[in-house]
Amino acid sequence: MLEVAREAARRAGALLRDGRPADLAVAATKTSPIDVVTEMDLAAEKLITGYLAEHRPEDGVLGEEGASRAGTSGVRWVIDPLDGTVNYLYGLPTWSVSIAAERAGETLVGVVEVPMRGETFHAVRGGGAYLGERRLGCRADAPLEQSLVSTGFNYVSAVREHQAEVARRLIPRLRDIRRGGSAAVDLCDVAAGRLDGYFERGLNPWDLAAGDLIAREAGALTGGRPGERPSYDLAVAATPGVFAPLQRLLEELGAWHD
Repeated sequence: MLEVAREAARRAGALLRDGRPADLAVAATKTSPIDVVTEMDLAAEKLITGYLAEHRPEDGVLGEEGASRAGTSGVRWVIDPLDGTVNYLYGLPTWSVSIAAERAGETLVGVVEVPMRGETFHAVRGGGAYLGERRLGCRADAPLEQSLVSTGFNYVSAVREHQAEVARRLIPRLRDIRRGGSAAVDLCDVAAGRLDGYFERGLNPWDLAAGDLIAREAGALTGGRPGERPSYDLAVAATPGVFAPLQRLLEELGAWHD
């Protein structure tokens, strides 16, 4: 499954990188006019689902852009063909292809392809996380006030206002905050030791599946609200020493609601 995921992600990444038209148009909208679905987004999902149908025909599929197949094998592929759509639309480099395989609600394989960085992250459950052939480990623990944490914002203005207020109150408690624009990349950057932590409200399974596994296999902790798994309400990933205080602070600040 890892090799299938890596090859599908590589092909989709190449399509998106090399095929991006100069006059890129918007094919549809998601939750608001700011959150776009591009023609290339749809083309990448079609490429991935076609590759999976050829090589894993009995598996199920869940894709961000509408792909859905139940399958009979018990394995389901969770696909974000273009995570960081607005970055891609504007020509910014932080976007990715995210592909994961899960069984019985547990992610077994995750691949995140970041074409403009020339990076491929991958993990197999219980087998560690890798950037190319280099095994990854998250950063050594630092106090929360010395931690660099990334987040994201919803594209609906009313929701984003509350998220901005949470960030405003959080900034004095941290080293700083970053906003990369791709949840999958942020999770991989936690795995690679480039961030101490990451949190976001409003993520869907395809945003999380691969990156969450990669972060955990690199030694990070992940979760949602205290005692819960990552979900739409809240997703948190951080080094073991940063995770608990960051999660508690996010609970206090109401990061889990709009």
